[in-house]
Amino acid sequence: MPLVPDVAGTAALAICESLLLALNDRNILPEHEILGILRDAAAAHSNDPGNDASADLHKAVAALINKILSGGNSVRRR
Repeated sequence: MPLVPDVAGTAALAICESLLLALNDRNILPEHEILGILRDAAAAHSNDPGNDASADLHKAVAALINKILSGGNSVRRR
């Protein structure tokens, strides 16, 4: 069986993206609130120095969230 990288992380990202889209589609959270959630999550990882083992992980997580923000993937912008 081939090794699948970070299945849990990929599943979590897909679930969170679907939840954010559903919250926006049903007018529960407006787009600016969803963008704020994503910015806060990126900032939390950007500002976490981590220890030697996790500093690179925090930087990578922040970079991925910022890439999602810049690409507009998690919010159907109108």
